[in-house]
Amino acid sequence: MKQEESSELTEQASLEEAKKKKSDAIMNAFFIGFLVGIVIYSVAKNTFGFLTLIPLFLIYKLIKGNKKKSEQIDE
Repeated sequence: MKQEESSELTEQASLEEAKKKKSDAIMNAFFIGFLVGIVIYSVAKNTFGFLTLIPLFLIYKLIKGNKKKSEQIDE
């Protein structure tokens, strides 16, 4: 009886974790797309400078953070 309850709890926890990962991935994709749009707009207006590098840096950090999270979950 207890073994069935514990397996149900682990299944429920894994489903919640999967929902959270999916939500995080969607939000990160939105932010990355928004930042890429800012970079494209900046380059189109011929204003490639420091303000264009900030979104590029943030994109790098978001992508690198996603990889770290996925590695921690896999372990």
